[in-house]
Amino acid sequence: MSKVRGTSLEAAIDQGVVVLDGGLATQLEAQGHDLSDQLWSARLLADAPEAVVDAHLAFFRAGAQVVTTASYQATFEGFAAHGLTAEQTAELLRRSVTLAATARERRHDEGDGRPLWIAASVGPYGAMLADGSEYRGRYGQSVAELTRFHRPRLEVLAEAGADVLALETVPDIDEAAALMAAIDGLGKPAWLSYTIEGDRTRAGQPLDEAFSVPRGNDAIIAVGINCSAPTDITGAVRLAHDLTGKPVIAYPNSGEGWDAVARSWTGTSHHTFAPERIHAWLSGGARLVGGCCRVGPADIAALTDLIPR
Repeated sequence: MSKVRGTSLEAAIDQGVVVLDGGLATQLEAQGHDLSDQLWSARLLADAPEAVVDAHLAFFRAGAQVVTTASYQATFEGFAAHGLTAEQTAELLRRSVTLAATARERRHDEGDGRPLWIAASVGPYGAMLADGSEYRGRYGQSVAELTRFHRPRLEVLAEAGADVLALETVPDIDEAAALMAAIDGLGKPAWLSYTIEGDRTRAGQPLDEAFSVPRGNDAIIAVGINCSAPTDITGAVRLAHDLTGKPVIAYPNSGEGWDAVARSWTGTSHHTFAPERIHAWLSGGARLVGGCCRVGPADIAALTDLIPR
């Protein structure tokens, strides 16, 4: 829960639109950090924690009300491959939340009296593989295997003090079902956001089937789309709202594509937050709006100016 005014995130999205941050890795790279290794921004939890605080603070200063932790690619299996013990991994997962909380405290000290929240990022199994699999899905893992993969870090993050669990960049229905099972009993609200292409998940499944997965799950406070082209968002927002009745979350990337081999972004950036797009998303039921990869603080500041108050 936010330390200011005691407002829960659920209450805030019932009352209006909440602005999310943008791409954490994008800001860390802008601050001069090389994130080309397999751990991506998660490496800086150990190597440069103050840089993570600075990146979160940049988004708070830009107008974001929610920042997402540097835990997207932080997993027990991934860190073990780099020589870290389970205890060290758990400590870094907790640190991801602590660093975001530090940024929030500093922003409050600067005089920002708004409620500010922390979302603990939980990336898909494919993020741990670091080969672009989160943009394909269909890993060859069963729902039960995926549930066992996700549960341990979800337990740590749920206890670490974040306001919400961000189950994000989910490419297929099986992983969404596994995440629903993995959060059962944790007592922590969560959002579920798919990465999509056109009118299907990255794994090629119809979105009506995908959005049916979290329907009726009271722990899920919002459902929607992230790390997808801005041009694919509007229809998906309306469908998510109509099928689930839940508030919708929308935080696309810039429209560029990720080359997992070259570990670089390709293509042309779209105008992510064109006013007509934002109007369509909000009209369709979006209540949490922000950006993902290649979206920086300046973009979030521009978005903030478009949100009705």
